[in-house]
Amino acid sequence: MRKKIIAANWKMNKVPMEAKDFAAELAPLVATPDVDVVFCVPYVCLCPAKKATVPNGLGLGVQNIHFEESGAYTGEISAQMLEHFGVTHAIIGHSERRQYFNETDETVNKKTKTALAAGLVPIVCVGESLAQREANITIEHIRIQVKLALNGIDASDAEKIVIAYEPIWAIGTGVVATTQQAEEACAAIRAVLAEIFDEATAQKIRIQYGGSVTPKNAAELFAQPNIDGALVGGASLTLDFEKIVKYKG
Repeated sequence: MRKKIIAANWKMNKVPMEAKDFAAELAPLVATPDVDVVFCVPYVCLCPAKKATVPNGLGLGVQNIHFEESGAYTGEISAQMLEHFGVTHAIIGHSERRQYFNETDETVNKKTKTALAAGLVPIVCVGESLAQREANITIEHIRIQVKLALNGIDASDAEKIVIAYEPIWAIGTGVVATTQQAEEACAAIRAVLAEIFDEATAQKIRIQYGGSVTPKNAAELFAQPNIDGALVGGASLTLDFEKIVKYKG
């Protein structure tokens, strides 16, 4: 049985004082041995979030990393810097990063390898646009994304990776993929993982669903055989996140 992993993606929200108060209130509510819970926060909120996550046994994540360890990359932060601070997870290749900051499958692959080398758990995002969904190429598209993201990675390292399937058309729109659509995509991801590595490795890798996850749909989504949790955006900014972690609507 794969342990569920539910990650809160705060995106570009909350100043440090807000993060301090919110994390201190929320962290004890979502601390459970049954689920790995991660707060992925803006860099400026890492310190107050750490004070709440570490005592409660939660993961501390970021929403991006650079693929080099150091160098002349003004404004960037490396995985090694974050690991020394106590960060445990890193979201990589979110569709908003791909759309607004020109992330590519190549940079996603580099960042995934860098995260692994620094001891961070990469949460690698894949997903299709509405146009790709309507053209009936969802499965082909996410298969390519997974293959390119994990190119050159050994099976022993792949087991540490989390894949987040996030249909772009469902992110922040209030539109959620049907349970059948989400499970179909996550099953396809697991199938391609078995092709890249082997069936045993594929069964160890956790696959999240992300895209307008709420307390109302969480339990049904998490009941699917290939959905091992969620990457939660808007709902993670409220106490509704507790209900998602506890699968109760």
